[in-house]
Amino acid sequence: MPGSRHIDSLYHEIRRGNRSALGRGLTLIESTSAGDESDRTRLLELASAESRAPASANRIAVTGVPGSGKSTLIDGLGAALLNSGRRVAVLAVDPSSDRTGGSILGDKTRMQRLAASDDAFVRPSPTRGHSGGIAATTRESIVLLEAAGYDTTIIETVGVGQSETGVSAVADLVLLVLLGGAGDSLQGIKRGILEIADLIVINKADGENTDAAKRSATELRRALHILRPESNHPRFVRSFSAFDQDDIDALANDMRDMMAELRTSGRLARSRASQRVDWFESAIDELLRRRIRAHRNFDAARERLSEAVREGSVDPALAA
Repeated sequence: MPGSRHIDSLYHEIRRGNRSALGRGLTLIESTSAGDESDRTRLLELASAESRAPASANRIAVTGVPGSGKSTLIDGLGAALLNSGRRVAVLAVDPSSDRTGGSILGDKTRMQRLAASDDAFVRPSPTRGHSGGIAATTRESIVLLEAAGYDTTIIETVGVGQSETGVSAVADLVLLVLLGGAGDSLQGIKRGILEIADLIVINKADGENTDAAKRSATELRRALHILRPESNHPRFVRSFSAFDQDDIDALANDMRDMMAELRTSGRLARSRASQRVDWFESAIDELLRRRIRAHRNFDAARERLSEAVREGSVDPALAA
């Protein structure tokens, strides 16, 4: 089929390291157009057969409160990983406007070291209303990036710090970035995100903020001991400066050691098996949603029932 040959050719270029082709492939993955569905499916078939979660591939989520310096931290961490010989991809999940569907798409400009490297790829990824801190196509994008030869994918979440527990369904490790010196280190952070965090850093521990960040790290360790007395997670809670190379290297080493332990213990294989089932269930829900919305009478029925719900003449659940 002509369409299939076109996608096969695109995938071949992606495998050859053509960054422009990879960008086009990710755009296709993100497309919600019904006309792109068959091409999208074909591309995922090729990438999945090639990827199969390579043994060396790491998936790291970075989440935290707005303004905590996630992008700067990722730029430094990514540069350290590049220096260790890894190829790094970043999915910078951008919040989409509820009204326009548009995204800010600005994180790439804040990761200048990664953006300048041939062994790194930074991709803004719009949420388009998807909850959980990740984009609707984050899983599919990771598969394509791994098939393209990137052995470390960093997912930067939207930065709300509360509803981002969805990252545990796509990542091997979750890094939570907080700010110190603001009184309560847990302010604005719900228990759910603390329960899935593998590592926590109190960022911007430089200059006048150094002592405050160290105090916050100590307070947080004490609080976590009360919240999670039965668990040794997160084992790493430290003050951190994205401008201190020693801090960056220490964080990279912590992650390397944790990934090694996950592999040798078998926990990584079990976690990814569970994630695949979660992806399957999510794919069913998404497929059903698309099929329903694609029905020729859907738009007219929705408009009619929406008006009835607005007027209060019918219950929302019954209308659905």
